[in-house]
Amino acid sequence: MNKKALIHVFSVQPDESDKEEPIEVVTPGSFYKKGDFYYAMYEETEISGMEGTTTTLKIGEDKFSLIRRGNITSKMEFEMDKKNISMYNTPYGTLQLSIDTKELDIEMGEEGGKISIDYDMTVEGQKPQNTSLNVHIEAQ
Repeated sequence: MNKKALIHVFSVQPDESDKEEPIEVVTPGSFYKKGDFYYAMYEETEISGMEGTTTTLKIGEDKFSLIRRGNITSKMEFEMDKKNISMYNTPYGTLQLSIDTKELDIEMGEEGGKISIDYDMTVEGQKPQNTSLNVHIEAQ
């Protein structure tokens, strides 16, 4: 069931003056189901600053993982009422991220669906940064 897909990723993160800094990516990718999970995969581009990296979205009923492999490697896991620690490896060094999921809404089926996440992310030694992430997948 490997299908082509159009993947929309929209992220909002306020800056120091509480202005929202939206980031939106619309990219072609693939979408399939394996076991109890749906997967969406796409290649990052120069625009995202992560060229040479493949992003995989692993989507469960009540769990979501964002996995990057390539120039940047990381595995960020989102589950309600659970803090997750992740290592974020870049060409410039490794950061430890703590992710505290506040809201997680997943609606996914054979034709795609949507994911909404509100979470606090803390980079080692910094104050938490609230982020809203919305993903919409259209299988084709």
